[in-house]
Amino acid sequence: MFSFQTIIDNLPVLIASARYTLLISGLGCLLGLIFGAVVCMGAVSRSVAARRVAGVYVSFFRGVPLLIQLLLAFYLLPLVGVNVPALVAAILTVGLCAAAYISEILRGALNAIPKGQAEAAIAVGLPPRDIWTRILLPQALKISMPSLVNELILLVKASSLVTVVGIVEITRMSQSIASATYRPLEIYLAAAFIYLAINLVIAGIGRTLEQRFAL
Repeated sequence: MFSFQTIIDNLPVLIASARYTLLISGLGCLLGLIFGAVVCMGAVSRSVAARRVAGVYVSFFRGVPLLIQLLLAFYLLPLVGVNVPALVAAILTVGLCAAAYISEILRGALNAIPKGQAEAAIAVGLPPRDIWTRILLPQALKISMPSLVNELILLVKASSLVTVVGIVEITRMSQSIASATYRPLEIYLAAAFIYLAINLVIAGIGRTLEQRFAL
């Protein structure tokens, strides 16, 4: 028989474990924005070498499942003498993976910006760094806001994969509680609603930002 009491009793613990889900997805998205902007700049660069490196990067991180990337980072880093906590390795891996997708989102947004703006900036003598930081990237972020919010939502869901490296986020905690209580339906349903609540908040913030940028 379905037990609401089981959900009520274990909900505080599941909510507490959400801090790791938010930490991994939030910092992963932030790193993804930073690395993604760099990769995007390489992808649209006049340098053939930069475009090839960016292409290989995007192909690898989009072509290899995130689960495999997490396992590679967890087991490979110690072999090369880099010993970091599992949480740090997970955030870096999620961020590097997100960067590949974000770079393509930004590249598509850049294509929507009239080329005359960059040409005019070059004509008045603005250095390349200022052209990127003051003209191109701000507009690209504005144009791509819906896609970036969607990417953050995907990262929240993808963060459940970090359970394979021992991080106790929502999914790992729900698995442990389900095993202890023998109530998997109630526990996983509670976890599903926590994920849904987080993503609804993110979507609401995204809509607010879109409306503000549209003004």
